[in-house]
Amino acid sequence: MTIPDAFQSWFTLQGWTLLPHQREMTARFAAGHSTLLTAPTGTGKTLAGFLGSLIDITQTRPNGLHTLYISPLKALNYDIERNVTAMIEALSLPVRVESRTGDTSQHRRQRQRAKPPHILLTTPESLMLLLSYPDAAKMFGTLKAVIIDEIHQVAASRRGDLIALALAQLEAYSPGFRRIGLSATVAEPELFCGWLGLENKRVDHLDSRTLGMAEAAPEVAILPTRKAPPYNGFMALYAVPEILSEIAKARTAIVFVNTRAQAELLFQFLWEANEEALPIAIYHASLTREMRLKTISLMAAGKLRALVATSAIELGIDWGDVDLVIQVGAPKGVSRLLQRIGRSNHRVDVPSKAFLCSANRFEVLECEAAIAAIRAGKLDGDVPQPGAQDVLAQFILNAACSAPVTPETLYALVRTAWSYRHVSYAEFETLFRFVVDGGYVLRNYDRWHRLSETEQGWIPASPQISRRHRQNIGVIIEAGKLKVRRLHGRGGKYLGEIEEQFGQSMRPGDTFFFAGEVLAFERIHDMTLDARPTAAREPLLPTYSGGQMPLSTFLADGVRGLLQSETTLNELPAVVRDWLRLQTRFSRLPDRQYLLVESFPRGKLYTLVLYTFEGRRANQTLGMLLSRRMERYELHPLSFTITDYGLAINSVEQVTDGMIHDLFSPDILADELEEWLADSPMLKRSFRRVATIAGLVEQNSNAARKTLKQVTFSTDLIYDVLRKYEPDHVLLRLTRADAERELLDLDRLTDLILTFRDRIAFCELPRPSPLSLPVILDVRTERLPGGGIEALLQQEGPEAAAERLMQEVVDGLDG
Repeated sequence: MTIPDAFQSWFTLQGWTLLPHQREMTARFAAGHSTLLTAPTGTGKTLAGFLGSLIDITQTRPNGLHTLYISPLKALNYDIERNVTAMIEALSLPVRVESRTGDTSQHRRQRQRAKPPHILLTTPESLMLLLSYPDAAKMFGTLKAVIIDEIHQVAASRRGDLIALALAQLEAYSPGFRRIGLSATVAEPELFCGWLGLENKRVDHLDSRTLGMAEAAPEVAILPTRKAPPYNGFMALYAVPEILSEIAKARTAIVFVNTRAQAELLFQFLWEANEEALPIAIYHASLTREMRLKTISLMAAGKLRALVATSAIELGIDWGDVDLVIQVGAPKGVSRLLQRIGRSNHRVDVPSKAFLCSANRFEVLECEAAIAAIRAGKLDGDVPQPGAQDVLAQFILNAACSAPVTPETLYALVRTAWSYRHVSYAEFETLFRFVVDGGYVLRNYDRWHRLSETEQGWIPASPQISRRHRQNIGVIIEAGKLKVRRLHGRGGKYLGEIEEQFGQSMRPGDTFFFAGEVLAFERIHDMTLDARPTAAREPLLPTYSGGQMPLSTFLADGVRGLLQSETTLNELPAVVRDWLRLQTRFSRLPDRQYLLVESFPRGKLYTLVLYTFEGRRANQTLGMLLSRRMERYELHPLSFTITDYGLAINSVEQVTDGMIHDLFSPDILADELEEWLADSPMLKRSFRRVATIAGLVEQNSNAARKTLKQVTFSTDLIYDVLRKYEPDHVLLRLTRADAERELLDLDRLTDLILTFRDRIAFCELPRPSPLSLPVILDVRTERLPGGGIEALLQQEGPEAAAERLMQEVVDGLDG
């Protein structure tokens, strides 16, 4: 495809020169090829993805939907719409582009179905909603291209399963459309190519770096601070002066954190220290759409000096004035970090600049390992997995809402989706029967009769079934939410949402951080929490489920490798280097060959520390399993503490060298696991998610959203009934698989136990080791049932305790 003169002239006017991968993508589009494009951030991937469509629409003047763009974030859709619209208007192109998300008005949604734009920007959930209508075949019958942005973010998730099934459905409506995947950070492109295309359809991988394009390597360093990072903690309060200083030097900075709670807290710290009154804002997914759009607008206009943000803006958004990124807290993954770093100096010839600011000394190691990986050009990240079957159950009903279906024809379509290519007909038929009537027990209730058979095939049993389904499409199952209304005089303004459980725990007068200010709780009425601004101190911090990012396996191994390298250790900050060298004098350092386990007395108790480097979920599971086995040995475990790096268990009796191999035996994954799951509410939590995604219960009912308490009551009741009367029900099987994957991280834990079963370096010590301090002093402690010896664990503040314990180590060595 030749670049038309009008386009070329406009590029020249902008001072742009089309890069080789942009020209290649345009040529591939003209040839009808599907492509996965990987290119560094700031190298024009979006233009590369859209340029072929814009030229083709201009030349062919299609009547209907031509290109579908799918992204995981609403904010990214808005940003892309703004940029593409600006180009269309500048060139006076006969192209209509619109976005379709959960925020789109009802009037605009109806118009988009009646008269689709040439380019529609949407999310996985909104696309599946469009595919549920009877006119879906007509709307998507003219489709020529599907662009999936940030493919690394969605393909390995349940949202990716939705997209994979949607692609199969779209192929039936418009065979042969082009499939374009875009990403800066794909570690295993061949897997993503498979996910993107049909089994019998080849998708080429185009890496911009293979075309001779020179890119500026990112400049990434540890943020220099006057104070040393503490032994424990998660907020980096010690570094606030230096963070503000770097913000003052930059044109615009983005300060990334890993959770919404951290965003609220760090924003307050920065604001209180902001003597220059620099304009700083906060952005996360729990704020209202209006607040988020206003913040995006201010950033785009260059009116903010800094933005404290979560992952809600880490993908794709292009703000030209951002010249610095500060990552506060360990990055948890190399690819994720590169995405965030790429928000600064969004140009191919200008290096991105970023500082990493660890919250504690263990995180310094993680930051150093991430920097080393970036310099070596290494990537990590999740890869596509077999599709979740609760999503498939949702898709079965979705397809039936659009047109009559039969199990045989729908199964043939599903098998063309890469994520479901290995699903057997027996598995599919079981899911189909579940969608029809709920199964052996539930079929006795009209409520779960969702499909009826006609001569043409299976259709929804009533219009109400279709309506309820459309209100609940999606796989993001959140805890119950309360809208937060900031009262002012007799009126009020909505700021966003907090989780119902947190709101219900407050009493009138309690204060909390939200939307960058301190609010005083007044009341909850009709799922709305009313609060007023206050100057009160020591407010509470809202908690959010699902906010904790797991440490990637790749980065964990990088930390282990770093601890083995004397050369690398010498390059660490002096305070961290001295901490690790003291550890070698007192105990030893963890490495890739052995699992380091330490045991030492602590007051009237004993502590067992395992340096696993396997992330919080795996360590949480290991803590529960080891505690159960320790109880069998009459060691009387009382509590355990977890971090990404290790696990510490407190007990009345001491674990000895002769016990550790039996405690860490692989059979712990059978005996103790089954006992724990039988007693744990964890399976009910997984059942709630699986049952909601599969459509057994609904979060939304007409205009109202059910409370978490209401949904939990329903799912717990159904779970108990199925366990008793239909223990082989398909949802119980899916629940177990979901818990093992999403809550227990069982695959990762199994690999750990099998790898180090006979390679344990056990050190029995007289007191806590230097390396143990960040683990044993972490404020997030899990109390075990029946422990009840709180007084034995009372200590001074965590940092003071760390300094005291460290001094004991030094005194012991010197003595």
